[in-house]
Amino acid sequence: MADLFDALPDTPSDAPRPLADRLRPAKLGDVVGQDQVLGPEAPLGVMLASGALSSVIFWGPPGVGKTTIARLLADEVDMHFVQISAIFSGVADLKKVFESAKIRRANGQGTLLFVDEIHRFNKAQQDGFLPHMEDGTILLVGATTENPSFELNAALLSRAQVLVLERLSLADLELLAQRAERELGKALALTGEAREALLEMADGDGRALLNLIEQIAAWQIKGKLDRDGLTARLQKRAAQYDKSGDAHYNLISALHKSVRGSDPDASLYWFTRMLEGGEDPRFLARRITRMAVEDIGLADPQAQSVCLDGWQTYERLGSPEGELALAQAVIYLALAPKSNAGYAAYKNASAAARKTGSQPPPKHILNAPTSLMKDQGYGEGYAYDHEAEDGFSGQNYFPEGMKRGIYYQPVERGFERELKKRLDFFVKLRAKRSED
Repeated sequence: MADLFDALPDTPSDAPRPLADRLRPAKLGDVVGQDQVLGPEAPLGVMLASGALSSVIFWGPPGVGKTTIARLLADEVDMHFVQISAIFSGVADLKKVFESAKIRRANGQGTLLFVDEIHRFNKAQQDGFLPHMEDGTILLVGATTENPSFELNAALLSRAQVLVLERLSLADLELLAQRAERELGKALALTGEAREALLEMADGDGRALLNLIEQIAAWQIKGKLDRDGLTARLQKRAAQYDKSGDAHYNLISALHKSVRGSDPDASLYWFTRMLEGGEDPRFLARRITRMAVEDIGLADPQAQSVCLDGWQTYERLGSPEGELALAQAVIYLALAPKSNAGYAAYKNASAAARKTGSQPPPKHILNAPTSLMKDQGYGEGYAYDHEAEDGFSGQNYFPEGMKRGIYYQPVERGFERELKKRLDFFVKLRAKRSED
């Protein structure tokens, strides 16, 4: 019985084929890059050597070989290869795939089902794979560009190993370019700098590189194109960036950690990467203001104002001029002294408040506007700090019976160095007052 979703038959030899198809690897050893999953000691290498291939999820960017590796795995273990896309398939389609796989299994042949964009299936559709994976009807190979931890069901993840495929390095792309030149029978008419620019344009995507090479090979060129000539003819590939996907969270994490690490150049790089990807500058304005509060705090109280001023400047100027104000705020944050003492103090105080939330303040710091409240001892014994020596009474302001909390511990950096001196001064005075 033919399967609706079986791999398409081979293209007739006399039909034109895209370069990427002509260079599709014939065996796993021909796959460029991905040694971290295909090497002898890597997960797939070990599985194949032991003859025990299990279901896997390939997680990685476009154009790194997910479909090719899945097809070659089926050849390696002598299984029937079926490919579907979650974008174009529904529950009825899956039922047909499973029925065909059961017939093959009854006839002694296994089915490797490759599901592209598997994260596009909803929970019910993902659950539909489980019984067929468990009884051996299919061996599932899923592919996703999104983080499986967030996009795939825990039940599905527990039955499949997640393998991370990485964007191709410049060395990997150069190897692909050399293979393409051998297939085309000629070298690319590019200078060294233009060749480097070509590899950079591919942005780690092997399929994109081969498509670009195919365009260049069709040009009628006298001599060699330099970098400017190449970039004038080819538009740079848009950077991979999804404002609601992994790239969004990965890049904002990189920006935040670069600021925290006091690296203004890396901070600006990730900031502009997000802008170039189409990120909303207002989102970045919010996030850098958060960085000022969370990672700089009172070590430089001006940092927060710099961020708010930059944000306001952006609102008044708009793009692209206003983005410069945000960029300057990023530089300021990266070079500012760092402290999370205020952030840590807030979290510690919040934890203590949740634990002791029913305890009232001590009576001596409560107002007594009525005689009844005075009779209850409200305000009795309160020491007015302005009348005390050094303007500090040293009284207890925590609930009675509660051990005094120590939440704010300033660092010896920036303005917090001065705050630490004040705090130490009051600690000594408090100890002296308690002795008196």
